[in-house]
Amino acid sequence: MDKKRIPLELLLLFSVFVIATCGLIYELVAGALASYLLGDSVKQFSFIIGVYLFSMGVGSYLAKFIKGNLIDKFIEIEILVGIVGGISSVVLFILFNTLAHFESVLYLFVFFTGCLVGVEIPLLMNILKDRVQFKDLVSNVFAFDYIGALLASILFPLVLIPKLGIVKTPLFFGLINISIAIFLCYYLTKELSKPLSLKVKSIAAFTFLLGLFFFSDTILSYSEEKLYGENVVYTKSSPYQRIVLTRNTHEFRLYLNNNLQFSSTDEYRYHEALVHPAMSMAKNVDNVLILGGGDGFAAREVLKYKDVKKVTLVDLDGEMTQFFKTNETMRRLNQNSFSNPKVEIINKDAYIWVKDSKKKFDVIIIDFPDPSNYSLGKLYSLQFYKELEKLTTLDTKIVVQTTSPYFAPKSFWCIEKTINQIFPFTAAYHTYVPSFGEWGFSMASFEPVNNRVYRKLPGLKYYDYNFSQMAYFNKDMKVKDVEVNRLDNQILVRYFDEEWGKVQ
Repeated sequence: MDKKRIPLELLLLFSVFVIATCGLIYELVAGALASYLLGDSVKQFSFIIGVYLFSMGVGSYLAKFIKGNLIDKFIEIEILVGIVGGISSVVLFILFNTLAHFESVLYLFVFFTGCLVGVEIPLLMNILKDRVQFKDLVSNVFAFDYIGALLASILFPLVLIPKLGIVKTPLFFGLINISIAIFLCYYLTKELSKPLSLKVKSIAAFTFLLGLFFFSDTILSYSEEKLYGENVVYTKSSPYQRIVLTRNTHEFRLYLNNNLQFSSTDEYRYHEALVHPAMSMAKNVDNVLILGGGDGFAAREVLKYKDVKKVTLVDLDGEMTQFFKTNETMRRLNQNSFSNPKVEIINKDAYIWVKDSKKKFDVIIIDFPDPSNYSLGKLYSLQFYKELEKLTTLDTKIVVQTTSPYFAPKSFWCIEKTINQIFPFTAAYHTYVPSFGEWGFSMASFEPVNNRVYRKLPGLKYYDYNFSQMAYFNKDMKVKDVEVNRLDNQILVRYFDEEWGKVQ
């Protein structure tokens, strides 16, 4: 008899470990999916963690009302957790572009999953209470629970999202959940009141999830084509973002976390406006630093100047730069800039790299994504520009993309004001890009930006070196009384969320 109790105890404690791992994975998937589709990752993760923990509390409370054969009930809940958690990404991706109240469905999934996970732990403790001393029971259950949570939090960003992606990851862990249920059905057959029914349910659920797992790429392609309304030709989930490239009859479009980054029909307007004012006004252009710009388009424009000797490009996402370095179509668009021997690509966090770097640059081009969350907002902060100052000389010209002065004027002038706290002379300017509307930039320097041109390139498609025209702003693109963006307040992210929230 003792021999049977020991393996049962270990088996159920291992189940606690699996429950904790799978449960946290489902929570992390919901948070990542929400940030991909809805933006503002800090807010989404905060809300999802809160709802998940609350629902676990609800589930724990409801567990005391469960009667009958507790092992039967535990296996049924394990099957339910596997199904609900497993299909969460598939269902949410499909529904995102069709439901007006998508967030309600998202949080319903989080709540229901949390409730089921919350039921499991007290249920297991009730099953084990007559087999294990209470002090050992509590310490063992919570030890396995926390170890499982730690494992999930490490595996999710480092292995699961890069290797399996946002759809296959929950399906994979749903299969693990149901595998535990199947094993318990056969291992504890004599202790179950409905062994045949449970075996049929668990095997059917496993088969269902396995089918979804094998067809998940097709399902994801279908849902993303519905989402973007175009043919999806490339997708990749990197540790940092969801990369989607679409194509229609006349253009390619790149989306990062559902936000449009460029259209191949008019990106030249944006990149010529970003690069050539600073490059033409800088006294020297021997050493150029590009922060962001993982598509290679800014590097393409910089390399048009023959006197450039070295281009250092720092972009966080190696998946992004590798795609634009190796894909034949993207290489044609960026004119193979990433294979140019003058270009050094560094895949690191720009904030950390700038802080640690000791080099000086003649021109610094900053092409970060918009400050839609706090991790991006730090790259537009006063502290970041203080660190950036160490990489400059008195002749350095700096240019920063600063979002739209028409759709987000507070955000635009907040960035301009923040830069001006460090660099004494700044010049805001803007241009029209059909895919985006009016788009803005800010040039910074230690001497007045007086439109003195040291070099001109023939054959540009758009920029005509009439900088003063681009520096004129109408009344509807001007605001007053904006704050400086600091790391400890991140006011820029709030401005951005408020202004772009009205547009979308």
